[in-house]
Amino acid sequence: MSDTAAHPLDDGERRRLLSLAYRMTGTLSDAEDVVQEAYVRWYRLPDDERAAIIAPAAWFTRVGSRIALDHLTSARVRREHYVGPWLPEPVPADLFAGTAPRGPSLVAAAPAEADPADRVTLDDAVSAALLVVLESMTPAERVAFVLHDIFGLPFAEVAQIVGRSVDSTRQLAASGRRHVRQERAVAVSRAEHDVVVRAFLTAASTGDVHALVRLLAPDAELRSDGGGVVSAALNVIQGADRVARFVLGILAKNPGVAVREVRTADGAGFRLDVGDQVIGLLTFGVVDQAITDVWLVRNPAKLGAWRGEPVDS
Repeated sequence: MSDTAAHPLDDGERRRLLSLAYRMTGTLSDAEDVVQEAYVRWYRLPDDERAAIIAPAAWFTRVGSRIALDHLTSARVRREHYVGPWLPEPVPADLFAGTAPRGPSLVAAAPAEADPADRVTLDDAVSAALLVVLESMTPAERVAFVLHDIFGLPFAEVAQIVGRSVDSTRQLAASGRRHVRQERAVAVSRAEHDVVVRAFLTAASTGDVHALVRLLAPDAELRSDGGGVVSAALNVIQGADRVARFVLGILAKNPGVAVREVRTADGAGFRLDVGDQVIGLLTFGVVDQAITDVWLVRNPAKLGAWRGEPVDS
């Protein structure tokens, strides 16, 4: 077997494929499954077919995207039986830095006068806010949007992957783009996000429920993902007062928890540690200097990137 056949992707190409699959599926474990299945299909090819593939990375992108599309279709059925809210897996801000060849500034995520470095773009950042929006898309919309708008594939190639005409594929990506614009158009700059989030931690650490409520939008929502494995709220917590009291209740019931600031793709977030164990991660959506969304991931299967575990083995 030739070296290309045995090792079709270099480390950078494999990491890019993993990042593409993660954006499509929302969890690292599912993304790794997509990559592994693509490799299985590669090795199952007859030798002559494999030898005829001039660009293995392009082949893996096509095949991996089709696998991810199938996964998304079945995942919708599985999540109907998920215990409590399902949240995308949060990852460190720089985990997939540099893996997307293009990230169009199609979202006015920060005021025009804000530092361009603070603008939320779609190239390297894989934020909870963006992934939650991707979850609202149909599988075909999501795949078309990720492939074209984030990874820059021509519509003719994307159309072959999603099994639609080129015109229909353009419409899928445009629909996905509208979802993102609608949800992200009023997001604040990274600096403003972090100021509000750090004030939230200060208020929570002092037990000041009134200060917490002032930092939350009146219709703020908290979603807690325990996956049925650990305790978590089974329903969405709605309203500033209820969200504030829920957060204070968590801290009161777990006095041994250490809260550490971490850099997430959304901006500042907080890792919850007990001893050397990571038991949760808090990320936030901020609009107009008020927290609109609190995402608390407690499912241990979604905290691997914060435990120093290898992401791609």
